[in-house]
Amino acid sequence: MESIRYEHLQETLYYEVMDNGLHVYVLPKPGFQKTYATFATKYGSVDNHFQVQGQSEVMVPDGIAHFLEHKMFEEPTGDIFATFASQGASANAFTSFDQTVYLFSATENVNENIQTLVDFVQNPYFTDQNVNKEKGIIEQEINMYADSPDWRVYFGLIEAMYQKHPVRIDIAGTAKSIQTITKETLYTCYNAFYHPSNMLLFVVGGVDPEQVISMVRANQARKKYEPQGQIQRFFDPEPAQVGEARREAKLSVSLPKCLFGFKETDVGLTGKELLHRDTTTQLMMDLLFGSSTRLFQKLYDENLISDSFGFEYISAPEYAFSAVGGDTPDPDQLLKRIREEVDVIVQKGFESSDFERARKKKIGGYLRMLNSPENIASEFTRQRFRGGDFFNMLSLYDTITLNDVNQRLKQHIRWDQLAVSLVLSP
Repeated sequence: MESIRYEHLQETLYYEVMDNGLHVYVLPKPGFQKTYATFATKYGSVDNHFQVQGQSEVMVPDGIAHFLEHKMFEEPTGDIFATFASQGASANAFTSFDQTVYLFSATENVNENIQTLVDFVQNPYFTDQNVNKEKGIIEQEINMYADSPDWRVYFGLIEAMYQKHPVRIDIAGTAKSIQTITKETLYTCYNAFYHPSNMLLFVVGGVDPEQVISMVRANQARKKYEPQGQIQRFFDPEPAQVGEARREAKLSVSLPKCLFGFKETDVGLTGKELLHRDTTTQLMMDLLFGSSTRLFQKLYDENLISDSFGFEYISAPEYAFSAVGGDTPDPDQLLKRIREEVDVIVQKGFESSDFERARKKKIGGYLRMLNSPENIASEFTRQRFRGGDFFNMLSLYDTITLNDVNQRLKQHIRWDQLAVSLVLSP
């Protein structure tokens, strides 16, 4: 077992790489009653074309990572949720574009719950019967999201931006694609991406690091895994330009929903470079569209936006884009006013006082996050899979300058890279 001391945060992270390649991290938080654990694989909805070193190239149906997540909770003895509940834990899981995460939170029986978490994820149980049964359940979920205005406007934006990259495909797949999933394709994906060398276990809370790591070490020693080569993921070349400048959908909404964003053309960043761009962009977006900005107040006073207006920046080594918007009575007027105001800001740049205020706000939010086991685990795992370190973000905020943010403003706000997604009443 090794440790990393983050003196500026007064935190010590303990870790060990198991003989089978599993990375285990433990962050003790003395005095915390709750323990939170995540067991994650670097495998998400975009990974539908891949090859494990020494094996054949594989293409699988869209939505299979999400389907696999659903099926992992079914054991020969029954539903694993009941086991967690009997041990005083609340369990869940989620699939994103680039990772699948299984998790629990508990204030008691922590060791038993960690063992349960690791054991059920490492014990797949797929049959023709339970796979076919799940297709109907997931098809209902797909249809439910298709009727959600917020989901439709969000994925409409991504579909408008991306022409080739599978980030444009709904995480759950389509009603048609999931019908082609079989237990054999599930095992193919499981064996490729759920090998311990592609996974990370993170435990945070009032735990003893040595005890946790020793327990996991013994657990893994009882299981046999053959060494596995690197996983190569294949993506069709993505054109730099957006696929559609504007996309509209019709649903029953009280107010139109308008989401717009800018597609990055500079991709391929990893590790510190990716984290630096992410952090700088988040800071820039807060200065531009945050609820305390003059632009937000102007649009609010003009009755073009409400408290639903917000933004986010989504990125990975292969793709990155911003998403901004919310409910508005007049999408076209909102877009017109935003362009007018943003052009002035891009030309002038941000003011030093605004930059310092936004930077301190981000630092405060980061420090508050360190009191949330859920947020720590989520952010650490996400960044670790990309080669970054969540616990170095405070020093990163100290190095970002006003010039960095103004440069990022000009790089990202490119109207030729704009896409707009609308959900309007029929």
